[in-house]
Amino acid sequence: MEFGLGMIDNAKLPLQFDPQYLQMDLHRLEHVNWIDHFVTQNYDGSWGVIPLRGPTHASHPVMSIYSDPVCTEFSDTPYLDVCPYFQEVLASFQCPIYAVRLMKLTPGSVIKEHSDYDLSLEDGTVRLHIPITTNRQVEFCLNNHRIVMNEGECWYLRLNDPHSVANRGDRDRVHIVIDASVNTWLRELIDLAASGRLPSFETSSVE
Repeated sequence: MEFGLGMIDNAKLPLQFDPQYLQMDLHRLEHVNWIDHFVTQNYDGSWGVIPLRGPTHASHPVMSIYSDPVCTEFSDTPYLDVCPYFQEVLASFQCPIYAVRLMKLTPGSVIKEHSDYDLSLEDGTVRLHIPITTNRQVEFCLNNHRIVMNEGECWYLRLNDPHSVANRGDRDRVHIVIDASVNTWLRELIDLAASGRLPSFETSSVE
C-alpha cells in the first residue's frame, strides 16, 4: 500500500496499553540503576535509560542502550524477562523490532532541541513512544508544535525533524521507546492512524 499522506511528523497509533500494568512492570525494575544517556550535550538534568532489548553482542551496559544504526542482531535483555506486560506490549507489534529502551526524564530536566538520523517512514526505521508515567507539565515539541502524549498511548514521531522535551512537572516522565522496521503492517497502521480511520485496540490481558 502506498503511503499517501506525505511526510507526516506524528501520528497516534490505534494501540492502547494499560497504564496500570505498564507501571507495575516499571515498579519491578525499581532496584535497577538507570544509565545516564551518553549524549550529554543534548540535555540538562537527568535523562536515564534501561535497555529492554539491544545489540546482541553488546559487552557493556552503555552499548546496550545505544541504538546502533548498522546493527542487525538484537536480543532481549534480562530486564525484560521480569516484565510480563512489557513482553506482551512488544509482542503486539507485527513488525521487526530493534532496540527497545525505557527512557526517564526527571522533573526539571530538559532535552535540548536536536534531530536524530534515519528515523522516519521514509528511511524505513521508525521510533515509537509509549508513555508509562507522565504529567501535564511535560512539553514535547516537534517542529515547534507541542504534542501531548498520554499514558498508555503509542505514538509515531518523525524524529529526523527538530524536537525537544522539558519536564516542568513534579513527576518522572518514563516512556518505552521502540525502534522498529517499517513493514506493510506498520506502514498501513501509521497511514490509517494519521487519517483517523481506525478505532483503538486495547491490550491489557496480563495474568
